[in-house]
Amino acid sequence: MKQRKKEDAFSERFKKHEGELKWLYCELYNNDVNAWNYFAGMLRRMWEERPASLRTLDAEREKNPEWYLGHALCGMQLYTDCFAGNLRGVENNLDYIAECGVNYIHLMPLLESPKDRSDGGYAVSDYRRVKPELGTMEDLERLCESCHLDGIAVCLDFTLNHTSEDHEWARLARAGKKEFQDRYFFFDDKTIPDIYDSMVPQVFPVTAPGNFSWCEEAGKYVMTTFYPYQWDLNYANPTVFNDMTETMLYLCNRGVDVMRLDAVPYIWKSLGTNCRNLPQVHTLVRMLRIVCEIVCPGTLLLGEVVMEPDKVAPYFGTREKPECHMLYNVTTMATIWHSVAVRDARLLSHQLGRVFALPKEYVFLNYIRCHDDIGWGLDYGYLSCFGMQEIPHKKYLNDFFTGKWQGSFSRGELYNDDPRLMDARLCGTAASLCGIESARKAGNKELIETAVRRDIMLHALVFTLSGIPVLYSGDEIGQENDYSYTADPEKAPDSRYIHRGLFDREKAALRLADGTIENRLFSALSALSDKRKGMGVFDNRADTWVIDTQNPAVFGMGRYYEGEKLLAFFNFGDGAETFSPGEKETYENLFTGEKTDADSLELPAGGFAWLRKKY
Repeated sequence: MKQRKKEDAFSERFKKHEGELKWLYCELYNNDVNAWNYFAGMLRRMWEERPASLRTLDAEREKNPEWYLGHALCGMQLYTDCFAGNLRGVENNLDYIAECGVNYIHLMPLLESPKDRSDGGYAVSDYRRVKPELGTMEDLERLCESCHLDGIAVCLDFTLNHTSEDHEWARLARAGKKEFQDRYFFFDDKTIPDIYDSMVPQVFPVTAPGNFSWCEEAGKYVMTTFYPYQWDLNYANPTVFNDMTETMLYLCNRGVDVMRLDAVPYIWKSLGTNCRNLPQVHTLVRMLRIVCEIVCPGTLLLGEVVMEPDKVAPYFGTREKPECHMLYNVTTMATIWHSVAVRDARLLSHQLGRVFALPKEYVFLNYIRCHDDIGWGLDYGYLSCFGMQEIPHKKYLNDFFTGKWQGSFSRGELYNDDPRLMDARLCGTAASLCGIESARKAGNKELIETAVRRDIMLHALVFTLSGIPVLYSGDEIGQENDYSYTADPEKAPDSRYIHRGLFDREKAALRLADGTIENRLFSALSALSDKRKGMGVFDNRADTWVIDTQNPAVFGMGRYYEGEKLLAFFNFGDGAETFSPGEKETYENLFTGEKTDADSLELPAGGFAWLRKKY
């Protein structure tokens, strides 16, 4: 009887989606009926392999399909080895994660990959094995089970654009097996690669120029958009899509709640195009969304689309045909740091005004730091109105955040510096970029005070936005740049390791010591998380708007939901700023408890305020 119920549940979901899924699949793969039949059978098999506990979780989430849309989730991004050594170490530290107010953890790449050719784990050699030093697949399952018991969701990276050159498919392709060469892009000479290169931008023009690499063993060129050891998969081959989808479902069946689709805009290549954001990409993502709704409806898809806003939003799909459940708010992250450097929030107001106009069901992950670099993908058309031109402005930003600009408090390092294009990206921890590192080394208490306020203020901003706030592990205790990476030959060429240091247990212990930097940051971020979870005004369905503060240094925004109104203000200026938001009513300051009129206000440098009124 139980077996029949299981099959009936699958059949019901499959029947609901079969028409669209089969049409998309056969349209993309030229009515390859054999490939479709295999695909459909694989979905049933992966459903049958799904553990009972996860099917129960699926059923619960199906009853509340908007479980991730409210304001209950707060995330943290962490490297397993840096945070706790291995997966069992993470499991043993779930109490600390909960103490941070976090109930969603993104475990950075942990699947098996070559130690010296992995791009931080994004060159996967075996999708069904965990890196031995981090544990086993059984350890991952156990961690996910423990997280579920504690109400914590788990996110895992799924690298679907490419595999490692050490992957089994790549090894067989290198040995001359045509079936496996057809899973990648192999060419006998440079004729076609040269056509691609004439139209396809380079991702890393300095560290990994070009889009192809010579494979000596096969005697052919292979497409390598990112790095030579990452071989691009050919999704025009249905076998690739079938097998990669099965691999994704295998990981979902280990207990993963959120699959982060890495580099998703790149996954379809077509000669004569720039191979970015092509229509077929959206077909593939839509099919993956349907697959999840059939096999594991409790699972969410998070798209990594690190591009300008007009390229990002389409990956949500439409109300009728949704694609990703969640996307990164990468432009807001870059705009926040721009506002820090220029002490001016007008671009932030302009950019968030566009975000606030998007449908409320769009869920963004909001953050000020992540594992990667900061790229300056700003609205230079708007900035030109203030005399800021792209190339000189990027140079100013990088000079400011690396401490080269006179009077700068920030300490970071450049990544992928391209002298030819006069472009570079930025790396550094939140504490170091906010000025805590430089102020602490100078022993200046006043500067430390301002830097700590600035750090808290930036985090408060991402907690104010609709979506899911995400902390980067270590930021909650003010970890500074780790310059020791330069002594490691494997890490030294990649400055992103400056903010990927080991979690500092001694600093973590100081979170309990009153008055320390660690205590102030930890307490503030925990309080932000708690207040956000407890207030309906932070619901994703709330109305949001930009407030004109009459002061370019102060960003203001409002939220309203079911009789509750919140005004939030953030001072990006160097000193105390007065401003006039034009609100005549009396509000309660959520952190001081004071009643205040909101027609004229003042904030210290790096200060923020949450003001609430109930109707």
